[in-house]
Amino acid sequence: MAKNFCTRAENYSQWYNDIVKQADLAENSSVRGCMVIKPYGYAIWEKMQATLDKMFKDTGHVNAYFPIFIPKSFFSREASHVKGFAKECAVVTHYRLKNNPEGTGVVVDPEAKLEEELIVRPTSETIIWDTYKNWIHSYRDLPILCNQWANVVRWEMRTRLFLRTAEFLWQEGHTAHATREEAVEETERMLHVYADFVENFMAIPVVKGVKSPNERFGGALDTYCIEALMQDGKALQAGTSHFLGQNFAKAFDVKYLDKENKEQYVWATSWGVSTRLIGALIMTHSDDNGLVLPPNLAPIQVVIVPIYKSEEQRQAIADKVQPLLQKLKEANISVKFDNDDTKRSGWKFNEYELKGVPVRIAIGPRDLENNEAEVARRDTLQKETVSFDGLLEHIQQLLKDIQKNLFEKALNFQKENTRKADTWEEFVDLLDNKPGFVYAHWDGTPETEDKIKELTKATIRCIPFNNPLEDGKCILTGKPSKQRVLFARAY
Repeated sequence: MAKNFCTRAENYSQWYNDIVKQADLAENSSVRGCMVIKPYGYAIWEKMQATLDKMFKDTGHVNAYFPIFIPKSFFSREASHVKGFAKECAVVTHYRLKNNPEGTGVVVDPEAKLEEELIVRPTSETIIWDTYKNWIHSYRDLPILCNQWANVVRWEMRTRLFLRTAEFLWQEGHTAHATREEAVEETERMLHVYADFVENFMAIPVVKGVKSPNERFGGALDTYCIEALMQDGKALQAGTSHFLGQNFAKAFDVKYLDKENKEQYVWATSWGVSTRLIGALIMTHSDDNGLVLPPNLAPIQVVIVPIYKSEEQRQAIADKVQPLLQKLKEANISVKFDNDDTKRSGWKFNEYELKGVPVRIAIGPRDLENNEAEVARRDTLQKETVSFDGLLEHIQQLLKDIQKNLFEKALNFQKENTRKADTWEEFVDLLDNKPGFVYAHWDGTPETEDKIKELTKATIRCIPFNNPLEDGKCILTGKPSKQRVLFARAY
């Protein structure tokens, strides 16, 4: 497989698009703004999904499914919520087509107009809280800890594969609690679950914190987030968890009788991550040779490529490899033995390098004679010769080493590209010439936050947890500030 894409230094945006398409992850659909997730890309999402699903269930959550269509009137019940999504909503107005009386094709049947227009799910708080009203009557019905794996539609005008598309896949958790304290605890718990997943499976370090009011989810009292730094110095929001207070309970009149037989409004949370995480995976680890995947999420962790000139050699290598394949599978390592004789070994090397397979093993006739194999690791491109007798143990340790190395490399990059700015000039200079995270003072007002965004396109990514207090002056207004916040330009 010939590689045909530009480098990160030449054009980072084009490099990203080339990686997505040439590594066979996704492609643009004929539906504007939508994508087709191809089998290899979907296999990565399946591993993410399986890992997260177990983490959710380990913390007491169960899966459910709610309708994709939401009555338009539901959105008017929570004002800040509808404001946050109004510009992205796709609306269903009719339910039938008919033959065009003026010629070929079909047209919308004007007589098939819906009594109430339906919104195609941009997020499910409204439909779920309308449902929870029927489920919740007493404190005995609480908590409800539901998660949904679904697709959502947000009518984005400027799209990019995985990072921002009109339709994408995600999970959304929606929980109901008897007390404020329980809901806040849940909101924080799920953010830490996300951070655990992103750091330990995706090998991406994150900053955990709370969003500023301007960046808060519509309808939330607080939004917690994890922020990651991509190789081009832009931030990417990798997950959010929202404390919704009683806003949706009041909007949909969801009450319960407490132990004293008094009516109380329920407290709520919601939280989610999406296929955007695949974009984060690509932009954090990949290089100018193609995709780089952490072993914990790679669909194929090890590929074995035989090198032979005759059918006899091919069969001898297959016989040698068979016990190793069995042992790798027993060790829960996903492995592929690529003995396809329609493609040359050099083509295969390029293909698996491009697709980011963490470990590649090559075995030829001479290796058979010496009872060894050539082992190449994708993260560093280093090769070594390893005795067949200790190959299984070597691979197991190598996968751990690669996972650790990818995280440490990304962490070092984050540290090297996290800086402080004390003046407006310094702030702008860093954003323009040394992109990354910038800690700077802010006077706490939404007006100043808006103005900074207008002038620089940088936003407050979060106010980090356990943020140290420090007297200073706002970089824009000069007004007093008690702490620095985390700024960056972002996806």
